[in-house]
Amino acid sequence: MESRGLEGVNDLIQRGYTVKIGDYISQGWQLFKKNAGGYIAFAIILVLLGVVLGKLNESASPLGTIISLIVTGPLYAGWYIVAFKQIRNRLPEFADFFQGFKNFLPFFLLNLISGILIGLGFVLLILPGIYLAVAYMFALPFAVAQRMDFWTAMEASRKLITKNWFSFFGFALVLFLMNVAGALLLGVGLLVSIPLSFCAIAAAYADIVGLGSDLLAGE
Repeated sequence: MESRGLEGVNDLIQRGYTVKIGDYISQGWQLFKKNAGGYIAFAIILVLLGVVLGKLNESASPLGTIISLIVTGPLYAGWYIVAFKQIRNRLPEFADFFQGFKNFLPFFLLNLISGILIGLGFVLLILPGIYLAVAYMFALPFAVAQRMDFWTAMEASRKLITKNWFSFFGFALVLFLMNVAGALLLGVGLLVSIPLSFCAIAAAYADIVGLGSDLLAGE
């Protein structure tokens, strides 16, 4: 399935596509509004988890970092699992936010390896890190929607986004500024801006790649 997925990406690259930033923010907002309680509750859980793990790190124990590396990928997959269900007109349940643990390994490895590569890119020359941070924007959506292994998903995202990298950079910049604004609102705004960001990326993936015959993790 992975090879067919990459062939599909190559076909899409050849056909070309348009990045519609305003549309994705608007569609992401509609997704958020329809399930605002679930998104905010999940965001609160992640914030509280981050606080607990931060306290563990303050005690000079690596346990917080280790736990974070283990759970971040599957938990972040939960944003897309729920958003994709909404896009396909299916009613999500709150438990769906945690469905990423049912397909744990690819989400864990994707978060770990992409994080290492992006980090190395920033350490070496900064620009490679920026390039990869944007280029891997669709990596987790690919892994969620098409059950790709971590490397196939990363390569599919990198190849597809590189086609219109500067447009995606603009999209990422808008999302970043949106979260900065959320942080300035005493941090409470992040409970909206963070899930909205994931919903907007999900909307972009659905528009550019499509969800018609994809497989959702947890289904």
